[in-house]
Amino acid sequence: MIYEHISGLIQQALANQLIDEQDEIYARNQVLALLKLESFPEKLEKATDDTIPNILDKIITYAVENKVIEDVFDDKEMLSANIMNCFIARPSFINETFQKKYEQSPEKATNYFYQLSKNSNYIQMNRIAKNIHFKADTIYGELDITINMSKPEKDPEQIKREKALKQDINYPPCVLCIENEGYEGRTGYAARANHRIIKVPLNGENWYFQYSPYVYYNEHSILLSEEHRDMKINQQTFANLLAFIDKFPHYFIGSNADLPIVGGSILSHDHYQAGRYEFPMTNAKHLFSFELKHFPDISAVVLDWPLTTIRLQSKHKDQLIHAAKHVLSTWQTYHDEEAQIRAFTDHTPHNTITPIARMRDKNYELDLVLRNNRTNEEHPLGIFHPHADVHHIKKENIGLIEVMGLAVLPARLKDELEEIKKFLLNKDSRVKN
Repeated sequence: MIYEHISGLIQQALANQLIDEQDEIYARNQVLALLKLESFPEKLEKATDDTIPNILDKIITYAVENKVIEDVFDDKEMLSANIMNCFIARPSFINETFQKKYEQSPEKATNYFYQLSKNSNYIQMNRIAKNIHFKADTIYGELDITINMSKPEKDPEQIKREKALKQDINYPPCVLCIENEGYEGRTGYAARANHRIIKVPLNGENWYFQYSPYVYYNEHSILLSEEHRDMKINQQTFANLLAFIDKFPHYFIGSNADLPIVGGSILSHDHYQAGRYEFPMTNAKHLFSFELKHFPDISAVVLDWPLTTIRLQSKHKDQLIHAAKHVLSTWQTYHDEEAQIRAFTDHTPHNTITPIARMRDKNYELDLVLRNNRTNEEHPLGIFHPHADVHHIKKENIGLIEVMGLAVLPARLKDELEEIKKFLLNKDSRVKN
């Protein structure tokens, strides 16, 4: 059956335009080498007719059963990525194709790269299909909720191997660095042989565009800096976000905050998240409008939203950038003891912003979400963070995606909610009174 699976994978690669007919023998020989097979039948009665992810699963099962690799998570991930790397063009060709399609339209360029990222199994659609999605009506409008089932749990043997293998390797410097492109992976570090990135110059710097392997929303993408440097929210951030919107007006783009607790999970590498999705925040109602004294061409409103959010809008990009800087610098030194807001503890800052940019009716739009990361004895994970009474649902950071109205909840809730359902229906469950 393995030869039928290899033939089926090649047919799918041809059908999805990963390779053309001239590449077929080359790709087949590369896959044979990875599977330690020395020949291929002259004739096959049939080829496996299935999707790329499903055929890959069958091939990986063969590899485990025939001792090509061990039955360990990282070994299976690395072989799967290496196999798909046999069908993907070099970065230079992909970047050139992207630019040619961009000349036709930004949408055609991103459509091409998104489809490529799915066809190459870098975006793992089989796993993403396991995610649970639903809507919730609230006083702030309809919010999005997803229970994230797409990131597979490590098996006991994988965990044991990671503990036993003490590695002092600092390459790539982090999971977002450009050095991940084409990296085979290792125990405890993700396989990225089938990973590709697109060079996107912004304001005199090189940035790189990729899609998230575990998309939480449509065309969930990441824009990462060429330099490995800490996250920082400043005037340059606003300029970069709006420059990206100029290039890709069909996308939104935002940045996590740059302080622990209110920032995202990775603060060690400057990056933004973008995509083609309308979050609940986008349609939030206006609570009230106000004037920015030195910026008469800027429309400013406060949104009716769970987090204090200022929305700025203008046709004038430079003025909008300076207005956003004014809001940021004012907030960074703002104190309100009655509201428990302190800008500093000694020299440690607490106030920052989560910014989101988009185009709306040919205007630039910036949402500036005011964040404060203070803690105290009663709320050690954050005064303005969900408190202990809801930590059984989630206690991780409230990052950019949650700020915009999509709650990403942990996988354990799937089973826990099923147990609660049984309990409420008076059926056998592990839930006790």
